[in-house]
Amino acid sequence: MRCFVTLVFIFTIVGAANATDLGTTQKIIKDNTHIGMNPGTPDERQGGEDMASAIVINTFPFNDTGNTTDNMDDYDAACPYTGSTSADVVYSFTPEFDVPVTVDLCGSGYDTKTYIMDGAMNLIACNDDFYNDEICGMYVSMIEMAYLTAGTEYFIVIDGYGGDAGDYNLELREYEFPPPCVLTCDGLAEGEPPLMDGYEDAFNGGCNSPEFGNPFLDLLFFGDTNGDLTLCGVSGWYNDNTIRDTDWMYVFFGEAGIIEWTLDAEQPVLGFVLSGNCADGVYIENEMTAGPCSPATLVFQGNPGELAVIWVGPAEYNGPPGFQGFEFNYVADFTGLEQNGCIATENRSFDAIKSLYR
Repeated sequence: MRCFVTLVFIFTIVGAANATDLGTTQKIIKDNTHIGMNPGTPDERQGGEDMASAIVINTFPFNDTGNTTDNMDDYDAACPYTGSTSADVVYSFTPEFDVPVTVDLCGSGYDTKTYIMDGAMNLIACNDDFYNDEICGMYVSMIEMAYLTAGTEYFIVIDGYGGDAGDYNLELREYEFPPPCVLTCDGLAEGEPPLMDGYEDAFNGGCNSPEFGNPFLDLLFFGDTNGDLTLCGVSGWYNDNTIRDTDWMYVFFGEAGIIEWTLDAEQPVLGFVLSGNCADGVYIENEMTAGPCSPATLVFQGNPGELAVIWVGPAEYNGPPGFQGFEFNYVADFTGLEQNGCIATENRSFDAIKSLYR
């Protein structure tokens, strides 16, 4: 029989949802405008005033404590915020071999910022806010991984956000890469072309691809007769890891009006159920974080036959430390979809489906 499908977005808008989370590049607003969290007590054990007087790190790994309040404001870096007037201290480190390092300020007593520069003041890595907990502190920094080259002198600057200064703890250690997460998938291949630098997302880029007609991947005809579907997806980053690939898809509610969606990935990913449309604004109704090798599940409701929009993309806007290549795999399992008991009027390929939304 012929199946006629009416595509209707769900227009329930949740005021707390944030549409900017759906993008491909990072947009940041920081609201912790406080200063002077913990001035601390000046301590003779601390880094140098500037690069010329930097304390040389001769052992690795390395630990030190200190205080920045009796120092001057010599440096600043976009991390991503600029305009800091905080006092800073400097350490010098020349590795004997190529090494990925972690610069950890856990336990510091103020809103820190830390960065690594080379002798030409090129920024190698930086972090402002990593920790927000009672153990390591609020708005305390950690550079998770920076790859340093043997024989090159690097300068580690301990700075602050705004004008904040105080007691700090410094640990410099070799970064330990976590064991890789590798997923296998036996299901429907997403079909997106390989990611690469210069990639143009004309495939299921949704509202992030207006130049290609906002293409969505329509999953209506791919569930089995029980309304189950396993999608083998690919996501990642391109253009020097500065643009993340986001996948926008249509699913349809089965007779029960309940869809259960389980998501896992080789890197941390977000899964969203959306409402709205590309022209007027898209809003997050339900969300989950999954991976690496750590599945999460969402259950959401709608009317039988009704369309729902889902979104999958990396949790981070840039590739993580040590990430090689452009892509990683994710697996999306669905139950409760509209049963594939219909017969399409013609064979449909992914190319045919995506052309409907260009």
